[in-house]
Amino acid sequence: MLSKKYLLFVVILLPLLICSASQPHAVFPHMLFTETVNNWKKAELTQPYWVNTKEEQEAFNQNAENQVSILLNTDILAYYGHPNSRNMGILGRHSIEELDKMLTVLAAEYEAVSGGRKIQKAFYLIYGTVWPEGEIGILGRETLMRYINYGLENNILIFIDHQIGKYDPIDSLKRMLPFLHYPNVHLALDPEWRTEKPMEYFGYLTGEELNTAQQVIEDYLIENNLPGERMLVIHQFNHLMIRNREAVRTDFDRVRFIHCMDGIGHPGMKRDSYAFNARATNMPLKGFKLFYNLGIPGAGFDEPLMTPAEVYALNPRPVVIMYQ
Repeated sequence: MLSKKYLLFVVILLPLLICSASQPHAVFPHMLFTETVNNWKKAELTQPYWVNTKEEQEAFNQNAENQVSILLNTDILAYYGHPNSRNMGILGRHSIEELDKMLTVLAAEYEAVSGGRKIQKAFYLIYGTVWPEGEIGILGRETLMRYINYGLENNILIFIDHQIGKYDPIDSLKRMLPFLHYPNVHLALDPEWRTEKPMEYFGYLTGEELNTAQQVIEDYLIENNLPGERMLVIHQFNHLMIRNREAVRTDFDRVRFIHCMDGIGHPGMKRDSYAFNARATNMPLKGFKLFYNLGIPGAGFDEPLMTPAEVYALNPRPVVIMYQ
Protein backbone atom coordinates (compact mmCIF):
# COMPACT_ATOMS: atom_id res chain seq x y z
CA MET A 1 0.00 0.00 0.00
CA LEU A 2 1.42 3.39 -0.99
CA SER A 3 1.86 6.01 1.71
CA LYS A 4 -0.26 9.12 1.67
CA LYS A 5 2.84 11.28 1.19
CA TYR A 6 3.82 9.43 -1.95
CA LEU A 7 0.27 9.53 -3.27
CA LEU A 8 0.19 13.29 -2.69
CA PHE A 9 3.31 13.70 -4.79
CA VAL A 10 1.94 11.53 -7.60
CA VAL A 11 -1.52 13.12 -7.62
CA ILE A 12 -0.64 16.78 -7.07
CA LEU A 13 3.01 17.56 -7.80
CA LEU A 14 3.79 15.17 -10.66
CA PRO A 15 0.99 16.52 -12.91
CA LEU A 16 2.39 20.01 -12.39
CA LEU A 17 5.75 18.85 -13.69
CA ILE A 18 4.17 17.13 -16.69
CA CYS A 19 2.03 20.18 -17.46
CA SER A 20 5.06 22.44 -17.28
CA ALA A 21 7.08 20.22 -19.58
CA SER A 22 4.33 20.37 -22.21
CA GLN A 23 4.53 24.14 -22.53
CA PRO A 24 6.81 25.80 -25.13
CA HIS A 25 8.61 27.76 -22.43
CA ALA A 26 9.17 24.73 -20.19
CA VAL A 27 12.52 24.00 -18.62
CA PHE A 28 13.75 20.86 -16.95
CA PRO A 29 11.76 20.09 -13.77
CA HIS A 30 14.49 20.58 -11.17
CA MET A 31 14.54 24.26 -12.13
CA LEU A 32 11.02 24.61 -10.77
CA PHE A 33 11.08 22.90 -7.39
CA THR A 34 13.26 23.61 -4.39
CA GLU A 35 15.21 21.18 -2.25
CA THR A 36 12.48 20.48 0.28
CA VAL A 37 10.15 18.77 -2.18
CA ASN A 38 13.03 16.89 -3.80
CA ASN A 39 14.27 15.68 -0.44
CA TRP A 40 10.79 14.53 0.59
CA LYS A 41 10.48 12.62 -2.65
CA LYS A 42 13.81 10.86 -2.09
CA ALA A 43 12.95 10.09 1.51
CA GLU A 44 9.70 8.46 0.45
CA LEU A 45 11.62 5.83 -1.50
CA THR A 46 13.66 4.75 1.54
CA GLN A 47 11.25 5.04 4.46
CA PRO A 48 8.77 2.38 5.62
CA TYR A 49 5.14 3.10 4.88
CA TRP A 50 2.98 4.70 7.53
CA VAL A 51 -0.25 6.62 7.93
CA ASN A 52 0.10 10.32 8.71
CA THR A 53 -1.82 12.04 11.42
CA LYS A 54 -4.13 14.82 10.30
CA GLU A 55 -1.64 17.42 11.58
CA GLU A 56 1.26 15.80 9.72
CA GLN A 57 -0.70 15.68 6.49
CA GLU A 58 -1.79 19.32 6.73
CA ALA A 59 1.79 20.42 7.41
CA PHE A 60 3.04 18.40 4.45
CA ASN A 61 0.40 19.89 2.14
CA GLN A 62 1.22 23.44 3.19
CA ASN A 63 4.98 23.02 2.87
CA ALA A 64 4.69 21.35 -0.54
CA GLU A 65 2.60 24.23 -1.85
CA ASN A 66 5.18 26.76 -0.59
CA GLN A 67 7.96 24.97 -2.45
CA VAL A 68 6.46 25.30 -5.94
CA SER A 69 8.43 27.84 -7.96
CA ILE A 70 6.77 31.12 -8.83
CA LEU A 71 8.07 30.58 -12.38
CA LEU A 72 6.16 27.34 -12.88
CA ASN A 73 3.08 29.10 -14.28
CA THR A 74 4.05 32.77 -14.04
CA ASP A 75 6.21 35.35 -15.83
CA ILE A 76 7.69 38.41 -14.12
CA LEU A 77 7.06 41.93 -15.48
CA ALA A 78 9.09 44.74 -13.90
CA TYR A 79 9.68 48.48 -14.04
CA TYR A 80 13.40 49.27 -13.69
CA GLY A 81 15.28 52.27 -12.37
CA HIS A 82 16.55 54.29 -9.43
CA PRO A 83 13.83 55.77 -7.20
CA ASN A 84 15.75 59.05 -6.87
CA SER A 85 16.78 59.56 -10.51
CA ARG A 86 14.61 60.55 -13.48
CA ASN A 87 17.45 59.63 -15.84
CA MET A 88 17.98 56.01 -14.74
CA GLY A 89 14.70 54.48 -15.80
CA ILE A 90 10.94 54.79 -15.56
CA LEU A 91 10.85 53.75 -11.93
CA GLY A 92 12.33 57.12 -10.90
CA ARG A 93 9.74 59.16 -12.80
CA HIS A 94 6.55 58.25 -10.98
CA SER A 95 5.24 57.58 -7.50
CA ILE A 96 4.91 54.01 -6.30
CA GLU A 97 1.14 54.19 -6.68
CA GLU A 98 1.38 55.54 -10.25
CA LEU A 99 3.91 52.86 -11.19
CA ASP A 100 1.59 50.19 -9.82
CA LYS A 101 -1.33 51.42 -11.93
CA MET A 102 0.80 51.70 -15.09
CA LEU A 103 2.33 48.27 -14.56
CA THR A 104 -1.12 46.77 -14.06
CA VAL A 105 -2.15 48.03 -17.51
CA LEU A 106 1.03 46.67 -19.11
CA ALA A 107 0.61 43.35 -17.30
CA ALA A 108 -2.86 42.99 -18.81
CA GLU A 109 -1.37 43.47 -22.29
CA TYR A 110 1.12 40.68 -21.63
CA GLU A 111 -1.43 38.37 -20.08
CA ALA A 112 -3.63 38.77 -23.16
CA VAL A 113 -0.92 37.10 -25.28
CA SER A 114 0.70 34.89 -22.64
CA GLY A 115 -1.02 31.68 -23.62
CA GLY A 116 -2.33 31.15 -20.12
CA ARG A 117 0.74 32.22 -18.17
CA LYS A 118 0.06 34.57 -15.27
CA ILE A 119 1.93 37.87 -14.93
CA GLN A 120 3.57 38.85 -11.65
CA LYS A 121 4.35 42.55 -11.23
CA ALA A 122 7.74 43.69 -9.90
CA PHE A 123 9.78 46.80 -9.17
CA TYR A 124 13.45 46.52 -10.12
CA LEU A 125 15.56 48.96 -8.08
CA ILE A 126 19.18 49.96 -8.60
CA TYR A 127 20.54 49.44 -5.09
CA GLY A 128 24.23 50.07 -5.70
CA THR A 129 24.98 52.78 -8.31
CA VAL A 130 28.45 53.03 -9.83
CA TRP A 131 30.14 56.45 -9.59
CA PRO A 132 33.38 57.77 -11.13
CA GLU A 133 36.48 55.71 -10.31
CA GLY A 134 34.25 52.75 -9.53
CA GLU A 135 32.88 54.03 -6.24
CA ILE A 136 29.37 52.93 -5.27
CA GLY A 137 26.41 54.89 -3.99
CA ILE A 138 23.98 52.79 -1.94
CA LEU A 139 20.24 53.39 -2.02
CA GLY A 140 18.95 54.64 1.31
CA ARG A 141 17.30 52.05 3.49
CA GLU A 142 14.22 54.17 4.11
CA THR A 143 13.58 54.49 0.37
CA LEU A 144 14.16 50.80 -0.28
CA MET A 145 11.85 49.80 2.57
CA ARG A 146 9.04 51.95 1.14
CA TYR A 147 9.12 49.78 -1.99
CA ILE A 148 9.53 46.51 -0.11
CA ASN A 149 6.62 47.25 2.21
CA TYR A 150 4.40 48.47 -0.63
CA GLY A 151 5.25 45.29 -2.49
CA LEU A 152 4.35 43.13 0.50
CA GLU A 153 0.99 44.86 0.81
CA ASN A 154 0.18 44.78 -2.92
CA ASN A 155 1.67 41.48 -4.18
CA ILE A 156 4.61 43.06 -6.02
CA LEU A 157 8.10 41.54 -6.14
CA ILE A 158 11.18 43.69 -5.46
CA PHE A 159 14.49 43.15 -7.23
CA ILE A 160 17.54 44.96 -5.86
CA ASP A 161 20.45 45.34 -8.27
CA HIS A 162 24.10 46.07 -7.43
CA GLN A 163 26.38 47.58 -10.08
CA ILE A 164 29.53 46.47 -8.15
CA GLY A 165 32.00 49.13 -9.40
CA LYS A 166 35.54 48.52 -8.17
CA TYR A 167 34.45 46.26 -5.34
CA ASP A 168 34.41 42.50 -4.96
CA PRO A 169 31.18 41.09 -6.47
CA ILE A 170 30.58 38.60 -3.66
CA ASP A 171 31.08 41.27 -0.99
CA SER A 172 28.66 43.47 -2.94
CA LEU A 173 26.13 40.65 -3.04
CA LYS A 174 26.48 39.97 0.68
CA ARG A 175 25.48 43.54 1.43
CA MET A 176 22.05 42.79 -0.04
CA LEU A 177 21.49 39.42 1.66
CA PRO A 178 19.73 40.74 4.80
CA PHE A 179 16.86 41.97 2.62
CA LEU A 180 16.09 38.34 1.74
CA HIS A 181 14.30 38.15 5.08
CA TYR A 182 11.48 39.90 3.21
CA PRO A 183 9.82 37.17 1.11
CA ASN A 184 9.21 39.39 -1.94
CA VAL A 185 12.88 40.41 -2.39
CA HIS A 186 15.15 39.00 -5.11
CA LEU A 187 18.68 39.98 -6.14
CA ALA A 188 20.61 41.06 -9.23
CA LEU A 189 24.17 41.87 -10.30
CA ASP A 190 25.10 43.94 -13.35
CA PRO A 191 28.50 42.95 -14.81
CA GLU A 192 28.64 45.97 -17.13
CA TRP A 193 29.39 48.25 -14.18
CA ARG A 194 32.01 46.14 -12.45
CA THR A 195 34.66 48.65 -13.48
CA GLU A 196 36.72 51.58 -12.22
CA LYS A 197 36.00 53.46 -15.46
CA PRO A 198 32.22 53.47 -15.96
CA MET A 199 31.11 54.67 -19.41
CA GLU A 200 34.66 53.91 -20.67
CA TYR A 201 35.18 50.19 -20.08
CA PHE A 202 32.72 47.34 -19.75
CA GLY A 203 33.03 45.21 -16.67
CA TYR A 204 32.50 41.48 -16.34
CA LEU A 205 31.79 38.55 -14.05
CA THR A 206 33.12 35.04 -14.47
CA GLY A 207 31.17 31.81 -14.50
CA GLU A 208 32.94 30.79 -11.31
CA GLU A 209 31.97 34.04 -9.57
CA LEU A 210 28.34 33.54 -10.56
CA ASN A 211 28.37 30.03 -9.12
CA THR A 212 29.83 31.38 -5.89
CA ALA A 213 27.13 34.07 -5.79
CA GLN A 214 24.40 31.45 -6.09
CA GLN A 215 25.98 29.30 -3.39
CA VAL A 216 26.20 32.31 -1.05
CA ILE A 217 22.49 33.06 -1.55
CA GLU A 218 21.49 29.44 -1.03
CA ASP A 219 23.61 29.11 2.10
CA TYR A 220 22.10 32.29 3.52
CA LEU A 221 18.55 31.07 2.92
CA ILE A 222 19.27 27.74 4.61
CA GLU A 223 21.24 29.16 7.53
CA ASN A 224 18.50 31.68 8.28
CA ASN A 225 15.65 29.22 7.75
CA LEU A 226 14.10 31.37 5.00
CA PRO A 227 11.49 29.46 2.98
CA GLY A 228 11.19 29.09 -0.77
CA GLU A 229 13.50 30.17 -3.55
CA ARG A 230 14.96 33.47 -4.77
CA MET A 231 15.90 34.71 -8.20
CA LEU A 232 19.34 36.06 -9.14
CA VAL A 233 19.32 38.15 -12.32
CA ILE A 234 22.54 38.66 -14.30
CA HIS A 235 22.66 41.04 -17.27
CA GLN A 236 24.55 40.45 -20.52
CA PHE A 237 24.50 42.16 -23.92
CA ASN A 238 27.95 41.28 -25.29
CA HIS A 239 30.51 38.51 -25.01
CA LEU A 240 32.68 40.48 -22.56
CA MET A 241 30.23 40.65 -19.69
CA ILE A 242 30.25 36.98 -18.61
CA ARG A 243 33.59 35.25 -19.00
CA ASN A 244 33.69 31.48 -19.15
CA ARG A 245 29.91 31.51 -19.17
CA GLU A 246 29.75 27.84 -20.07
CA ALA A 247 30.87 27.17 -16.48
CA VAL A 248 27.74 28.74 -14.97
CA ARG A 249 25.65 26.24 -13.00
CA THR A 250 21.88 26.47 -12.65
CA ASP A 251 21.26 23.40 -10.50
CA PHE A 252 21.04 25.13 -7.13
CA ASP A 253 17.91 24.09 -5.26
CA ARG A 254 17.03 27.46 -3.79
CA VAL A 255 18.25 29.91 -6.47
CA ARG A 256 16.67 30.52 -9.88
CA PHE A 257 19.34 32.01 -12.14
CA ILE A 258 17.96 34.48 -14.73
CA HIS A 259 20.19 35.30 -17.72
CA CYS A 260 18.94 38.69 -18.92
CA MET A 261 19.56 40.37 -22.30
CA ASP A 262 20.20 44.07 -21.69
CA GLY A 263 20.88 45.62 -25.12
CA ILE A 264 19.44 48.78 -26.68
CA GLY A 265 18.37 49.14 -30.30
CA HIS A 266 15.80 48.35 -32.95
CA PRO A 267 14.05 44.96 -32.77
CA GLY A 268 16.48 43.29 -35.17
CA MET A 269 19.48 44.23 -33.04
CA LYS A 270 17.75 43.12 -29.87
CA ARG A 271 16.80 39.77 -31.38
CA ASP A 272 20.43 39.23 -32.43
CA SER A 273 21.66 40.03 -28.91
CA TYR A 274 19.05 37.75 -27.43
CA ALA A 275 20.06 34.97 -29.82
CA PHE A 276 23.63 35.26 -28.52
CA ASN A 277 22.36 34.82 -24.98
CA ALA A 278 20.11 31.96 -26.08
CA ARG A 279 23.18 29.96 -27.16
CA ALA A 280 24.10 29.66 -23.47
CA THR A 281 21.78 26.70 -22.95
CA ASN A 282 23.35 26.01 -19.56
CA MET A 283 21.39 29.09 -18.41
CA PRO A 284 17.88 28.15 -19.61
CA LEU A 285 15.84 30.81 -17.78
CA LYS A 286 16.12 34.01 -19.80
CA GLY A 287 15.24 37.64 -19.18
CA PHE A 288 14.66 40.50 -21.63
CA LYS A 289 14.99 44.23 -21.07
CA LEU A 290 13.32 47.02 -23.03
CA PHE A 291 14.12 50.74 -23.01
CA TYR A 292 11.58 53.56 -23.18
CA ASN A 293 12.38 56.80 -24.95
CA LEU A 294 12.37 59.11 -21.92
CA GLY A 295 13.60 62.12 -23.89
CA ILE A 296 17.01 62.17 -22.18
CA PRO A 297 19.70 63.80 -24.40
CA GLY A 298 22.28 61.24 -25.49
CA ALA A 299 20.50 58.30 -23.87
CA GLY A 300 19.78 55.20 -25.95
CA PHE A 301 16.35 53.68 -26.31
CA ASP A 302 14.47 51.05 -28.32
CA GLU A 303 13.01 52.27 -31.60
CA PRO A 304 10.45 50.96 -32.17
CA LEU A 305 9.57 49.40 -28.84
CA MET A 306 8.79 45.70 -29.24
CA THR A 307 5.22 44.64 -28.48
CA PRO A 308 4.35 42.00 -25.85
CA ALA A 309 3.58 39.53 -28.66
CA GLU A 310 7.02 40.17 -30.21
CA VAL A 311 8.72 39.69 -26.85
CA TYR A 312 6.93 36.39 -26.32
CA ALA A 313 7.95 35.27 -29.82
CA LEU A 314 11.61 35.18 -28.71
CA ASN A 315 13.14 31.73 -28.46
CA PRO A 316 13.45 30.66 -25.71
CA ARG A 317 10.61 32.70 -24.37
CA PRO A 318 11.76 35.00 -21.53
CA VAL A 319 10.33 34.50 -18.06
CA VAL A 320 11.49 37.88 -16.70
CA ILE A 321 10.74 41.06 -18.70
CA MET A 322 11.69 44.54 -17.57
CA TYR A 323 11.24 48.08 -18.82
CA GLN A 324 13.75 50.84 -18.08
